[in-house]
Amino acid sequence: MTQFSTSTRQRRGHLYGAALLAALLLAGCSAEWLNRQPAQEIAQRTKPPGSVYVGWRVFQERCASCHGTDATGTINAPNLLPRMKDIGPRRFAGLVLQRYDWTLPPTQATTPGAARETQVEVIMQRKDAPLTMPAWQGEPVVSAQIMDLYAYLAARSEGTQGPGRPQP
Repeated sequence: MTQFSTSTRQRRGHLYGAALLAALLLAGCSAEWLNRQPAQEIAQRTKPPGSVYVGWRVFQERCASCHGTDATGTINAPNLLPRMKDIGPRRFAGLVLQRYDWTLPPTQATTPGAARETQVEVIMQRKDAPLTMPAWQGEPVVSAQIMDLYAYLAARSEGTQGPGRPQP
């Protein structure tokens, strides 16, 4: 009877040991799962605002004819990727919507209504060289999707989005 109870005790010990090991493993998994949330929140906060895909679409529609389909520049307009490295979303929106000559102070770079419309038309038809970038504030598609445009160009500049169409 002592041998039987020793064997039973050993089985129970193994069973308790396996249960303890399983509980520790599950506790480790739940701790890892719980710890992912702050990392995901930080990653989400550091992402530029807007949709890369929607920004790509706006870029293709409004900007690619001058800056190239991948924003790497053409004869008519510069490569935007190196310029995006030091620009935050607020400055980007100001440059694109209100003024676009990056070398002039803001007070000298704005163009009034009719003159700006004429300038946009000249650029779109490529009648004049060298091209000067207009302020896009009055253009509804660009104004509405300015943060999406920023997200696309920032992703291209950072290397997180390659050339070509991004995933929707």
